[in-house]
Amino acid sequence: AIKMAQPCTGGGAAVAAPEFSLASCAAALEAALGGRDARVWFKESSGRNLRSRDWIAPRGALSRLYPQGQVPGDLIERLLSEYGHRLYIRSCMQTGAGLVIHLDHPALFQQVLSNLPLYTRPLKSVLPKGKCVILNCAPLQGSREPESLTINHLRTILLADHLAEVLRQQGYVVCAVPTLQQNAGVCKFLRSFGVNWTSSPETVSDDRNVSDFKKILSESVYTECGQLDTLSNQTCLTLPKGVDYKVNLRLFLKEKELEGYDTNLNVALVQEETLRQVAELQNTVLQVDAADQCTAIHVVGCEEEFQQQKIDVLWRILSSETDRVTQRHLVCGPVRTTGEHSHLSAVQYFQFRKSQMLEASVMKYGNIVQGDSWAEIINNMTSAVIKFELLATSHRNPLNLDLAQGVNISTKGTRSGAFVMYNCARLATLFDHFNNSVEKGLYPRFPEISQLNFPVLREEGEWLLLYNYIIPFREVLAQ
Repeated sequence: AIKMAQPCTGGGAAVAAPEFSLASCAAALEAALGGRDARVWFKESSGRNLRSRDWIAPRGALSRLYPQGQVPGDLIERLLSEYGHRLYIRSCMQTGAGLVIHLDHPALFQQVLSNLPLYTRPLKSVLPKGKCVILNCAPLQGSREPESLTINHLRTILLADHLAEVLRQQGYVVCAVPTLQQNAGVCKFLRSFGVNWTSSPETVSDDRNVSDFKKILSESVYTECGQLDTLSNQTCLTLPKGVDYKVNLRLFLKEKELEGYDTNLNVALVQEETLRQVAELQNTVLQVDAADQCTAIHVVGCEEEFQQQKIDVLWRILSSETDRVTQRHLVCGPVRTTGEHSHLSAVQYFQFRKSQMLEASVMKYGNIVQGDSWAEIINNMTSAVIKFELLATSHRNPLNLDLAQGVNISTKGTRSGAFVMYNCARLATLFDHFNNSVEKGLYPRFPEISQLNFPVLREEGEWLLLYNYIIPFREVLAQ
C-alpha cells in the first residue's frame, strides 16, 4: 500500500517551507521507526535506485524491529503526519525490498533554489564553551628556510591550514604553532598559497622554559645520560654533538601504561631545539583558560611521524600540564613524484607549475598574457592548482605526482585543478555576460523564484545534481 503525505496548511495560510538537510532527515526517520541500536534508513545515491525511491529501510534491517520486516500501518501514518511536511515526504510504501520513501522533488527544488546561500554555507555546530585546539604543524618547526621545504612538507602545511579553517568554522578556538617570524622567507612563500600562519615581528625567547626543562631532565629517572654535572656520566657513552640528553621513553610509556605509540619507540636524543618546540607547546597551553578542554593535534608527514611521537612523549615527561591536554597525530601519506623533475623542492615545484600555467595561458590567450595583472592571475591560478592537486587525495593515502616536462596542465581532465579553475572562470564569465546583456536590454530579466515552474524539473540528472551534490554540500563543508 502507498501512503501519501498530505500538504500542510493552517488557517488558510501556507506553512513556511522548512529547511532541509540529509542528516536531520536521517535522524528523524530513525527516530520514527525506533532504530536506536542499529541503523535502519539508507539514502539512495545511484541514478538507477533514485528512479524508484529516495530513502529505503531494507527488509533485513526492519526484521530486527518488526515481525517479517513489516512496519505497522499506523506507524507509517504517524511518520507521514509528524514528519511528512518538514522532511518533504511525498509517499511511503511497503515493498519487497523494504520500506521506501519518495520525496517531493518539486517542493525540494523550490526550497533549495530559493535559499541557495543557506545551502552553500557550512552547517553551524553548537559547541560547549571552552573547546580549544592547539594545531602543531610539524614541518614548520625549527628555523626553516623555504628552500628546505619538500613537496611532502607543503602537502602537510596546506592540510594544517585547511584543518584550522574547518575547526574555526565549527566554533573551536584554534591556536596554531609554531609562531613564525613575520618577515621570514617561509612566511612570504606560504602567503603565495593564501596561508597566513601565526607570525610575530620578533622571536619570542623560550630560554627560561628551556632552562627549566633541562633541570627537570637532569633530575628525571627517565634520563639515562646528560651533559649536566648533576647526572652521573661515568657509565654513559659520549653523546653526539648537539645532543644534551638521552631519555628512556619506553620506560615512561610502560610505567604510565600508555598505548598507541610505535612499538619501536625506545630512547630520545634530546637537543635544545627539541626543548624549544616543547616549550612553545607548553606556553600555548598555559595561555588557554585552565577550565577549557584542550586538544593538541600534531599535523605531520609520515616521514617525520616517529620523531613527532618522541616529542609527544617527551612533553608528557616534562610537564604535568599535559594531563589536561589530549594529544592526537594527523599523519599525511607520502608524495610520490615521477618524471625528470621528481626531486623538486616545494619552491621549485611552485615555479615549475607556474611555468606550465603561464605556457598554457599564452597558448590559449596569446600575447595579451603579460603585465602585473596577468602575473597576479598566473600566481593565483598556480596556487589554486597546487592546493587542489595536493588536497584532492585523502591525506592518509599516498599522492602520485607526474612532474615530467612533457605533461602539461590540462583543462580537459576533470580531476585536475586547472579544469576546476577554468570552468569556474568560464561559468562566472557566462553569468557576467548574461547580466551585462540584461542591462543593455538584449535579454529579459531572470524571473523571480516564485514565478518558476519547478515541476518541469523531471530529468534524472537534475535530481541527481540537487540530491547528491547541492543538498549535501554544506554538510560536506562542515566535516
